[in-house]
Amino acid sequence: MSPYVLLIILTSLLLGTSLTMLSNHWLMAWMGLEINTLAIIPLMTYPNHPRATESAIKYFLTQATASMMVMFSIIHNAWMTNQWTLSQISNHNACTLMTIALAIKLGLAPFHFWMPEVTQGIPLLLGMTLLTWQKIAPTSLLYQISPSLNMKILMTLAIVSTLLGGWGGLNQTHLRKILAYSSIAHMGWMTINHNINPTMTLLNLLLYIMATLTLFLMLNLTSITKIKSITNLWNKATPMTIIIFLTLLSLGGLPPLTGFLPKWLILQELVANNNAIMAMFMALSALLNLFFYMRIIYATTLTMFPTSNNSKLQWLQTQTKPTTLIPTLTVISSLLLPLSPMFIILL
Repeated sequence: MSPYVLLIILTSLLLGTSLTMLSNHWLMAWMGLEINTLAIIPLMTYPNHPRATESAIKYFLTQATASMMVMFSIIHNAWMTNQWTLSQISNHNACTLMTIALAIKLGLAPFHFWMPEVTQGIPLLLGMTLLTWQKIAPTSLLYQISPSLNMKILMTLAIVSTLLGGWGGLNQTHLRKILAYSSIAHMGWMTINHNINPTMTLLNLLLYIMATLTLFLMLNLTSITKIKSITNLWNKATPMTIIIFLTLLSLGGLPPLTGFLPKWLILQELVANNNAIMAMFMALSALLNLFFYMRIIYATTLTMFPTSNNSKLQWLQTQTKPTTLIPTLTVISSLLLPLSPMFIILL
């Protein structure tokens, strides 16, 4: 792809998300979502492969349906309340329809079926963009309308997403699909807290993005897309294996890693708001995610793929892919738990 075309597309992605985040008018926010969707589709179709084309079509149809529902919700709210301001979505039907539309855009269950298939059909870096950057705009809209959201709908979406995100990833062998189901489960953790403490949702999103970026950059650096391919990594690149190991445990929410912090704070908020049963279900559903993370860790550290080469020495190869962000992201995604008192004060 031409560098100038790539620059225009990346600028459009940045513009679309920024427009949605900073706008105060529903029409401008909708335009930002549309720019975001249309900007990423050329990147999806660029590999010129049938799977990539299929993924782009699935993504476009799903996002177009969600955008249509967003526009219908906006018009219905404006018709009933004569308000186009983003925070003024007081009509119950419009708010419910908006929640469902944004759930489709985020890939929340039961509207999640497109996400694993789309992520599997596109390259690693594009899958990273889909599971991180593309979550920011819909989440910012949910954050801004959080006082009007229906708690029962959010709780239903959250618990179904965490359960199906965990169950769906149990039988997968492709790492991109596993990370897609992981994203569904993490979106469920973020959704349940929108009514209670929306700022904590932003913290959860930030830490999730950091951990997912680290994992995708490591997989892209080693060109690994399947679990069976990762078994050779321990002998070839031990530091990379350790980073993948720590990041997966952090995504699973094990202390003393960074990923434990948002889960701990969310469970604490649920219990403080008399939702102890929901907190128990959320904590149990996290075990499903932890199981398929542990499958990858087991394959990474405790098994070795059969090979006829008994030599422990590897040929030195010049690394051409960028690695500058990986150390910083690894520290952020693994070692921030000691700063939890500061986060608690800020929240």
